[in-house]
Amino acid sequence: MYRPKDIIETIAANLRQTRNPFGIPNALVNRWWVDSDLPYTGDTLLFTGMMYQFIPYIEASTRVLEQYEDTPWADYLQYARYVPGIVSGLGLALVTPGREKRKFNRILHDIVRILKASKVDFFYHPQLDQYSGVLPYDLGDQKTFVRHARWVAKRLQSAGIKRLITVDPHTTYALKELYPKYTGIRFEVSPYFEKIDLPEADSTRTVTLHDPCFYGRYLGLSDVPEEKLARLGVTCRPVPQSGSFTHCCGGPAESISPKLAGEIGGRRMAQLETTGAPLVAMCPICLGNLRKTGAEVADLSSVIADAMA
Repeated sequence: MYRPKDIIETIAANLRQTRNPFGIPNALVNRWWVDSDLPYTGDTLLFTGMMYQFIPYIEASTRVLEQYEDTPWADYLQYARYVPGIVSGLGLALVTPGREKRKFNRILHDIVRILKASKVDFFYHPQLDQYSGVLPYDLGDQKTFVRHARWVAKRLQSAGIKRLITVDPHTTYALKELYPKYTGIRFEVSPYFEKIDLPEADSTRTVTLHDPCFYGRYLGLSDVPEEKLARLGVTCRPVPQSGSFTHCCGGPAESISPKLAGEIGGRRMAQLETTGAPLVAMCPICLGNLRKTGAEVADLSSVIADAMA
């Protein structure tokens, strides 16, 4: 395990310098929208929070952390915060495979297609779409989180934004629960699957749906994706450890200990595999960490998009 203080201080330094926990300029991370025909203005902003876009970079950095965890080299991480964030960020961007970036961008394209098919009125503005800052909060660095959250909230407020559509549980929880508490600014926040209004279909598909902690334990939204899938003919096999009793995928521990994240992910996979049905995640962190166990895991958006076809 790495010293949490070293990880926290490095993330905080990157966030101060680049508004990104990895030090990568958002213009490099956030490219999924470039060839889209989405409106640039409107009443409801699609707010990705950068989480799906971050996963290829998280996986690339985790591969490095795995090599040096619990070795003498781990102590040198304490000096990472002295390296300009943009320097380390550009290095990480260069070693992250383009195919992985495209793979996770396709998830966002699927979400857009689902929202359009549901006749949801929304727009996208890349300069308003920012990282929520939730990782420092998870790691106990409340000061860094609050500073960053106030910056994001004020940008949205200054642009007149009142309604947000989110795509992942971490960003949803931050905007819905933490921002009102720590910034005093409140938005109407809805995860994209709440907006789904598609004709009934009969896909005859059966899946196992992994509930992420924030949707299951803290926001009470586990039933909504199951209901939307049921209308499309997709059956969800029950998992005893779900809803408010869901089991963590282990992903949030990756920055401190890839080894621990793998152990927790393995335990969760053992629970999910008892159903015998293909696995589906609705969180980018869960999707990435469960795939590291060697399992094939689909994203909720791809299952819905396939059922629409």
